[in-house]
Amino acid sequence: MTERRTDVDLLVVGGGPAGLATALHAARAGLEVTVFEQRAGTVDKACGEGLMPGAVAALAALGVRPEGHELRGVRYVAGHRRAVAAFRAGPGRGVRRTVLHAALREAALAAGVRIEHRTVRGVEQDGQGVVADGVRAAHLVAADGLHSPIRRALGLDRPHRARPRYGLRRHFALAPWSDHVEVHWARGAEAYVTPVADGLVGVAVLTAGRGSYDDHLAAFPELRERLSGARPAGPVRGAGPLRRSAGARTAGRVLLVGDAAGYVDALTGEGVALALAQAPAAVRAITGGDLTAYERDWRRLTRRYRRLTHALLAATRPSPARAALVPAAQRLPWLFSAAVDALARPAGECAPEDGRRLPDG
Repeated sequence: MTERRTDVDLLVVGGGPAGLATALHAARAGLEVTVFEQRAGTVDKACGEGLMPGAVAALAALGVRPEGHELRGVRYVAGHRRAVAAFRAGPGRGVRRTVLHAALREAALAAGVRIEHRTVRGVEQDGQGVVADGVRAAHLVAADGLHSPIRRALGLDRPHRARPRYGLRRHFALAPWSDHVEVHWARGAEAYVTPVADGLVGVAVLTAGRGSYDDHLAAFPELRERLSGARPAGPVRGAGPLRRSAGARTAGRVLLVGDAAGYVDALTGEGVALALAQAPAAVRAITGGDLTAYERDWRRLTRRYRRLTHALLAATRPSPARAALVPAAQRLPWLFSAAVDALARPAGECAPEDGRRLPDG
């Protein structure tokens, strides 16, 4: 059989953090890489914008150090109750999504990656390559987000019966009052407060309930009082449903990376960290000629996130359990600190042998 010529070694569909990180790793591995992104310019997204220490370290390894606000830990808030845990792995960073995207995009371009404004809804492939929007590549990485058209086109989407959860985010122009990510708990929602600059705070709400951003914010009277008089610094952005599953992370010569590969919930704030860990694993599988290795690595890298997030969602689904969460974290600070420490470590890294381990859930 005559071998068909490919235009590039790797085509990445999706120019968010997952796609750009994959492109960077691939370019540094010597591959010729092109990225297709359907949105022009700097890309924004509704997310909490808090980078865990593991994500900060992964970005630094790529030479990417976006400006932002240093984060020292996580604080849970429910009325007058507080539970605080510090990051033991080093500081995290609150970073505007647009700042993170611009930094990764600049690094990718500097590494020789081509970035084109194009839309891809499906792919064709054979044993030698993949074709998307007229471009033929030896391999393709789909990093096209929660609602991944490529995942759907490949027949890898898996439905869910659970009540869907959504995220809403808005920025406010005011000085941060903490160097921690604050998670405010209410009956049917959580609010995540992340300082992202000296004069800018992001407030994201996660909920399964209906209503506007202001409707949901009303469930957090203390937080609403904090924000009173502060000027909104941009529109409300939304994302969801958050829960997404894929039947597999590979199909032929296509690999799914980031949210496209599956997502449980934003509850633990690990989205970017997971994408940054999956990106080099996908590239290793491609350069090593063993795509099945990526499926194994994906399961290993995401196991902690999936277990913790499933357990926390299940534990806080009943209203009495939600109300008891912060008091429990106060009474068992070692357990709360262990959970935060587990989330702060790089994806796939094991817990230290310090005598007290976080249950698997």
